[in-house]
Amino acid sequence: MANAVLNDTRQRMRKSIESFQRELGTIRAGVANASILDRVEVLYYGAPTPLNQLASITIPEARMLLISPYDKGSLGDIEKAILKSDVGITPNNDGEVIRLVIPALTQDRRRELTKIVGAEQENAKVAVRNIRRDAINAVKKEEKDGNISEDELRQLEKDIQAITDESVKEIDELSKAKESEILND
Repeated sequence: MANAVLNDTRQRMRKSIESFQRELGTIRAGVANASILDRVEVLYYGAPTPLNQLASITIPEARMLLISPYDKGSLGDIEKAILKSDVGITPNNDGEVIRLVIPALTQDRRRELTKIVGAEQENAKVAVRNIRRDAINAVKKEEKDGNISEDELRQLEKDIQAITDESVKEIDELSKAKESEILND
């Protein structure tokens, strides 16, 4: 039982960290990164379809994304989807491919992006703390039901806190790296 709670806690916190990493990947840092297009969905034959399923996305230069659709007929739809999205970059369509030129970031925009990173960091920490709370409640219930002793409860609480501290530290490191990338591109 105790190991099951600890393993479940570890897995749930790992998923929260992975979700945080995906969120950081969608924040544009002034360099080309294909993950900024992860949330773009194209209306393709009436069905919303992720862009990465309709086209290959390459990075020919440090500040450019090249989108090559598998079906040239979908170029217009892809262009409309990018314009509607929160990417904030105007696509250049030459009839064959779409180019997205990533503009250099201004100091104000860099500060704005670091605030967004901070907000996402706080959301990730809240998720981890909620997982900790659920795990501690589960072991307290086990102790109350007489399945574990009070000493085992204290040790499990310490173990859960250690896992939480480790996860928060990883979130802080990921956030710091992203902020550095944004500020020093």
